[in-house]
Amino acid sequence: MIALLPLPIEIKPMSVTLEQAQQVLDNADLIYSADDISIALDKLASDLSAAVAAQLFNDKPVIVISIMNGGLVLSGHLLTRLQFPLQVDFIHATRYRNQTSGGELEWKVEPHQSIKNRTLIILDDILDEGYTLDAIKQYCYDKGAANVISAVLVEKKHERRKADVDCDFVGLPVEDRYVFGFGMDYKGYHRNLNGIYAVSDD
Repeated sequence: MIALLPLPIEIKPMSVTLEQAQQVLDNADLIYSADDISIALDKLASDLSAAVAAQLFNDKPVIVISIMNGGLVLSGHLLTRLQFPLQVDFIHATRYRNQTSGGELEWKVEPHQSIKNRTLIILDDILDEGYTLDAIKQYCYDKGAANVISAVLVEKKHERRKADVDCDFVGLPVEDRYVFGFGMDYKGYHRNLNGIYAVSDD
């Protein structure tokens, strides 16, 4: 038996306290309720199923790849709605690192199975400026993926989008505000909320 040694983990302190995070939530504006999100997920699943039915798979199931950590909650809720054969994997790549603005893309975990000649569905929480989605789609094609379908829970509406970056399927639009909940975080907190909130302008 091979003994698995624990990997070293760098613990980074949160930039806000629990009390400060709670205050942000208390003052936040509810943008979409749990019911709103459920309706959007039903439609997203229907649209993805139709897109998958139009693809040629070479007798290989689709691989659904969650972008961690933001895509975790979306993936969990969406997977149970997808009614076609699939496999599951994940990528961990981030620009935020528990902050409210993005930096350089940091790769942490690549997919565990080969994606060559496969149809992929990439799931993420939000499409903002598009740098993360663009880099991950390019990575997948560089690794030989046959087709990459992208889907996000929310798309932020603004004019800062990276050129030529679009998402194939979007659940809900949001204004150009900092949003959190249902997988999206506020400085490491509130991914678990069953709703989507916007930080108060105050």
